[in-house]
Amino acid sequence: MKKFVASLGALAPSLAASGAFAAQPEPWQMRFQPAATGIMEQIAWFEAYTLWFIVPITLLVMVLLAWCILRYRAGANPEPSRTSHNTMIEVLWTVGPVIVLLLLAVPSFQLLTAQYTPEDEPALTVKATGMQWYWDYEYQDEEDALSFTSLMLQEDDRAAAGKEDRTEYPRLLAVDNEMVVPVGTTVRVLVTAGDVIHAFALPAFGIKVDAVPGRINETWFRAEREGIYYGQCSELCGKDHAFMPIAIRVVSQEQFQNWYAAAQDDLAGANRALMAALDRGEEKVAAAE
Repeated sequence: MKKFVASLGALAPSLAASGAFAAQPEPWQMRFQPAATGIMEQIAWFEAYTLWFIVPITLLVMVLLAWCILRYRAGANPEPSRTSHNTMIEVLWTVGPVIVLLLLAVPSFQLLTAQYTPEDEPALTVKATGMQWYWDYEYQDEEDALSFTSLMLQEDDRAAAGKEDRTEYPRLLAVDNEMVVPVGTTVRVLVTAGDVIHAFALPAFGIKVDAVPGRINETWFRAEREGIYYGQCSELCGKDHAFMPIAIRVVSQEQFQNWYAAAQDDLAGANRALMAALDRGEEKVAAAE
């Protein structure tokens, strides 16, 4: 399993090529988005693993149905069989499904356990609060807390935000302020809502958790590749449900630290400086003047 998961990561070398990569839905996309976390790689492996059971079982059922329809039709079998039971068949269709379910259950429970068990203690905690129809992010640092609102980027605001490239900042998915996190760091996300039920979902990270008013749900991720990744609210929450995107920008540890320090006083300036540094391929972000 581990070798297969590792091979999945090698299939998308472009992910690590630059911080400008945007994981997003593609037209006529039939597969998952490229995995950016170990959990998502395991999810992709498990999906491929289950197909080895689903496809043969589906074909077997289709063949048996066709055989029964043709072999036992009235024209070919005018006198119905009086067979009441067959011990061998009874054993096979009881033991067979039990074995299949066990082969599916074991890796399924392993994956479920991994999804709720971070590999190490989270180094960063961010609270995501769903509102109609945007997200509030709060970095829970005892000394230098940071909070801001993330709204869908309006087309008229692209030039001012420096986000005119629709490949990197796609329509209906780009936001004015992304959640910024360091690469290779375990991040705890506390998810809640302030009005109705929402859902915090990011396909490339393999996370999806309900945001419920009055309740805090917890998830985590460890992004292994720098870039910007997109998700959406996945719980019908009102008329603008479709316009409630999620964007997480993964940068180097040094870039994150400089962005975080600059964002304390000027979030918009820190975002511009970070984008400029990423465009130049720099590792250091100077605070916006």
